[in-house]
Amino acid sequence: MPGATAVGITYAGGVILASEKRIAYGNFLVSKNTRKTFQITPYVGAACAGLVADMQILSLQISALAKIRKMDLKRDIPPNSVAKMMSNMMYERRFFPLLTQVIVGGVVGEPAIYTLDSLGSVLPDEYAAVGTGAEMALGVLDPQFKSGMSEKDAVDLAVRGIRSAALRDSFSGDGLDILALDANGAREIAQAA
Repeated sequence: MPGATAVGITYAGGVILASEKRIAYGNFLVSKNTRKTFQITPYVGAACAGLVADMQILSLQISALAKIRKMDLKRDIPPNSVAKMMSNMMYERRFFPLLTQVIVGGVVGEPAIYTLDSLGSVLPDEYAAVGTGAEMALGVLDPQFKSGMSEKDAVDLAVRGIRSAALRDSFSGDGLDILALDANGAREIAQAA
C-alpha cells in the first residue's frame, strides 16, 4: 500500500484530524501537495492513508450518502454512523478492496474517532494513527495524549506526531493539513510546514 501518515485526536469538545501531503510510489515522489483530510459532513471528517484515488472516491461517496441519510432522518449524522457506512462500503469491496486506511472523527454529541482498515473493520478510540508512519506517530501520541486536552494541545500533539513520522518515513512529509471539528462545525487550521 502506498505510504502516508494521518492522525486523529479527540480533545475536550472536538476532534483534530491531520495528515501530511506527500504522495510517493516506490522511489518516485509524485506530489508534495495532496489533500488527505476530507470533510464528510459539517461535523464529521476523515483522514486517510493509502491510494489517493481510493481515498477521494470513498470520501465523495460517503459524503453523498451522509447527505441523503441526513435528509431521511432530519438530523445530523454522527461519526459512528459515517464510520459504519464507510465500513459497509469497504467490506462490500473486500475482494477488490479500496487500498486505504481511514480515521473517521467528528462531533455530534460527544467527540469520537474510529479507525478503519481496508476491509472495513471499525475500531473506536480516543486517538489513532494510520499509514506507513503510524508507528512513529503513535510513539509520540501514546505517552503525550491526555483525555480532555485543549484544542491547542491536540493540534500541537498532532503536528508533533506527523512530523515525527515524516522524519523516519520516506513516504510521509511535505507539510500538513489539519481539520478541526467541534460543535460549531469543521474548519481548517493553517499550519506552517
